[in-house]
Amino acid sequence: MAYNFTQFKQSIKDVEEWLKKELATVRTGRANLSILDGVSVEAYGSFMPINQVANLSMEDARSVRIAPWDSSVTKDVEKAIVASDLGLSVTVDDKGLRVIFPELTGERRTALVKMTKQKLEDAKITLRGEREKTMKDLENKEKEGEISEDEKFRTKAELQKMLDECTRSLEQLFEKKEKEISE
Repeated sequence: MAYNFTQFKQSIKDVEEWLKKELATVRTGRANLSILDGVSVEAYGSFMPINQVANLSMEDARSVRIAPWDSSVTKDVEKAIVASDLGLSVTVDDKGLRVIFPELTGERRTALVKMTKQKLEDAKITLRGEREKTMKDLENKEKEGEISEDEKFRTKAELQKMLDECTRSLEQLFEKKEKEISE
């Protein structure tokens, strides 16, 4: 009887998606719309994501154009971006807002790489926790006589192989982001 890894495989996918999303929010030297995903604007009596009150578009490699649908929220959008502490410069003009991504300093690059590495470690810790749950399940199945000891060891080896592949994939995501930050 082969062990059902469906739950473990889903956990792997979830962790990979989480890390991709987290790394997308880390600022590099280039303009990136996803950095503004976490910015909420107080408009119309509630907090809303910036993309629900304005159009966002890339203007050039170092700036983003934000065109609010209602010009009355322009100041609120500006205030939200400044308050987000992303290290971005904001200027208001007749077309809306222009968000400028300044050049990263060496110190800031080092801090961003360190933060990115911490996100990688968090993902690895989550995966190890999922592996432990699966191993405990295997131990219980062996005690209950559902699987043999040999089957348990084969399944554990297969589990470790899947974990190693996922870890390599996560590390490749990190290395790609680290390269982006360093350039």
